[in-house]
Amino acid sequence: MPPPRTRGTGLRHRLAELRGPDVPAKALDARALAALAANPGCRRRALLDGAGVNKAALAGALGAPSAFGQSQFAFTRGNAFEAKVKADGGAELLRLVHERLDRRAEPPTRARVPELTATGPEGRTARTELELREAVEAPGEWTLLDHPMLALDVAGTPAYLEPDAVVVHPDGSWTVVEIKSFPMLDGSADPAKVGAAARQAAVYVLALEEAAGRLAAGALPAPRVRHRVLLVCPKDFSNLPTAAAVDIRKQRAVTARQLARLTRIEDIAAALPEGTCFSPELPAPELTAAVESVPASYAPECLSACELAFHCRARSRASGAVTSLGRSVRAELGALITVEDVLSAARGTSGDPDDPAVAALRRAARLRAEALAAKEAAPCP
Repeated sequence: MPPPRTRGTGLRHRLAELRGPDVPAKALDARALAALAANPGCRRRALLDGAGVNKAALAGALGAPSAFGQSQFAFTRGNAFEAKVKADGGAELLRLVHERLDRRAEPPTRARVPELTATGPEGRTARTELELREAVEAPGEWTLLDHPMLALDVAGTPAYLEPDAVVVHPDGSWTVVEIKSFPMLDGSADPAKVGAAARQAAVYVLALEEAAGRLAAGALPAPRVRHRVLLVCPKDFSNLPTAAAVDIRKQRAVTARQLARLTRIEDIAAALPEGTCFSPELPAPELTAAVESVPASYAPECLSACELAFHCRARSRASGAVTSLGRSVRAELGALITVEDVLSAARGTSGDPDDPAVAALRRAARLRAEALAAKEAAPCP
């Protein structure tokens, strides 16, 4: 008799079934987690990301391919810049950390750069936490972890994340380092790109805090995870690195709260019809039915954050959902969830007159009618 399937093993098997036979899982990275946290009500994205479904391939199979992503040129340029920043044992990177975040510490004339190679994400995570433990147990020197692997619990399943670098200061505290290829011009960068980097760094900080908690479960005191991260970018139009300290306390709090709101992935999977599968090899009608069996929460912001955005937008528009107009509009309309409901309420044929949203719509419709009537009655010049 085979051994009973554990809860974790059963969930992994179920998620593998959802991906399809022999379809490898796509790793969930910090950028995807930050986008997921920005839209916690979308069960579709939570399940697909949790199951490791390749949403770009899925969108292509549905006939609505995604239109965003990093070009190969940008990817190559980013890798070259990161290699330059980390050259010579990370000397320049550590100098920037000392200069921007920890001037009171001894300058990093030398640092420990441990090898983090291991088998699989679980092995790399364990190796990273071992090196973090050793750095905390022997304070007094700088330690640079190049592409460590961190684990973060997301809706009941672990997500494995790989920041550009984590620096352990001589006092034992930890700093996340984000290396980006967009420029800092005269000491400042594109606010939208900095905001995206801050949200991504907040995910890494949350994962580091979980690692610190696991260390504190033993004999060690919990290390301090700094909430000011280092953002490293090219200076002006050169390839020389410069950096800025970014306070991500707000992004960390928002991300933690939104991730906590996510429905557990196993609960979403349990509600699906038997035999549901998201393999891109399936016929389009069957694949569409599978995707539509999971509720989505579309908003225009999804266009810059989710590969399925075009498909979800088309479905949202077809159903007349007001979410396609934006979250702020949806929040103002209260119980009115379709465009037809909104127009009907504005015309006075439906809706509760005591509802503030209905009253505002009727007043706006009345003012519009008066303005049009006045324009028609005005003499021609």
